[in-house]
Amino acid sequence: MQAAFKEGQDIHAATAMKIFGLEDASMVTKNLRRQAKAVNFGIVYGISDFGLAKNIGKSRKEAADFIAKYFENYPGVKKYMDESVARAKAEGFVETIFHRRRYLPDINAKNFNLRSFAERTAMNTPIQGSAADIIKVAMINVNKRLRQEGLQAKMLLQVHDELIFEAPKEEIPVLQKIIPEVMDSAVSLEVPLKVESKHGITWFDTKK
Repeated sequence: MQAAFKEGQDIHAATAMKIFGLEDASMVTKNLRRQAKAVNFGIVYGISDFGLAKNIGKSRKEAADFIAKYFENYPGVKKYMDESVARAKAEGFVETIFHRRRYLPDINAKNFNLRSFAERTAMNTPIQGSAADIIKVAMINVNKRLRQEGLQAKMLLQVHDELIFEAPKEEIPVLQKIIPEVMDSAVSLEVPLKVESKHGITWFDTKK
């Protein structure tokens, strides 16, 4: 998986090739990529075969096979998730990469539903919480850079891993250079942080 990120591959297409046994990226259809994307995101939430089947419109057995193939091809992900749950059971909390803690009082509960939810949270929090940490660092650094450059551009909104700015048209070329530059260096990871930029009159225009 790290190799796919380092080589700049489409991670969902790469996953589709793994779980569907495809030999070339050209064989990945939009539907197969969509299913692989559901697996990629579902796995970090500790999704069950039942939940995945519902999301992608497949049978429970097919969904179970997808999950099994995913872990077969990405054993490091399975190991990480199991270790996250084991650590939470031992310590009672999990942490993000910046050591923000989330306490999980139900991680050893006798009630199955309470315990299962806590286990899924233990898997997900270090990933989603760390993503939140990274975008916050990026926002602070971007704001500093805008001031240093004396730009009129203003950061308006954060939506998950996106930052939305309002700026004079003449500043767009400068922003397209410095914003990705600042954001992709927010933290140092074993894989690169790939940042793209688009501009338009409205946020909707940037999605076209």
